[in-house]
Amino acid sequence: MADQNLKASQVSYPWYDSRWLQKYKLACRAISSHHPGRLQEFKNAFNALRTRSDFKTLEYKSIFDESTLTRIREIIKSIRPTEIELHELRDFRRFILHDHPYMTMLQNNLIDLVSEGAGEEVEPAYNFLCLYRSGGVCKVHMDAPVAKWTLDVCVEQDEPWPIYLSQVLDWPENYIQPRGDWEKQIKMSCANEFDSYSLDAGTGILFSGSSQWHYRDKKPMSSSPKLSPFCDLIFFHYIPVGMSEIVKPMNWHRIFDLPELSAPSFECD
Repeated sequence: MADQNLKASQVSYPWYDSRWLQKYKLACRAISSHHPGRLQEFKNAFNALRTRSDFKTLEYKSIFDESTLTRIREIIKSIRPTEIELHELRDFRRFILHDHPYMTMLQNNLIDLVSEGAGEEVEPAYNFLCLYRSGGVCKVHMDAPVAKWTLDVCVEQDEPWPIYLSQVLDWPENYIQPRGDWEKQIKMSCANEFDSYSLDAGTGILFSGSSQWHYRDKKPMSSSPKLSPFCDLIFFHYIPVGMSEIVKPMNWHRIFDLPELSAPSFECD
């Protein structure tokens, strides 16, 4: 019955990677209905995953030296077709590969850098190689809090391709989709202040993907007729230390001892 009630009150957001926020909103509704006295306790438990309002995107001019970049490029060239993940090729025109051992080693080595930039102790969540090709695009979105902190590093590209980032905002859990072009509405809203950042090979930016709208417009054709458009990036995602369990909706029923949160709606992260 509990899951039927949840299905009857489904929440939907239009942007990529919004499923976590949908589950959070559904959980708040379920708790408000069955255990209203515990709603604030539930919300407060996620405070560490929210981003302080005064955080500003940070730019790093030298994340990796040339020898490290060369090694990463060699790995990219050696990736077997069977290792490549294709599920984002249609919508993003990008190939991805999660948690390669070498990238994971690099991510662990960057913990102190990210902790200092974020202003809090962090631990790795996951990472992925992101290989954009001709027609590449990243539609406007916020990430799930498992990517609270993102260190975006450029490995190689035909030419700079800017990413646009808003200021830090509250989670848009009360977002109401407008009629028409919702992406344009977010980009043009006077409530959102976007800045552009262009990366060179070896440079990076640190931002809070779960609290900053971000996007890349469609990648233009290369200015050189001999080059096909491409942009190879690594995304290193981090969370605050100690939040690896609560960031997964499938764990909420156990953490809070609330059977209403054990419904299938919360099982897939």
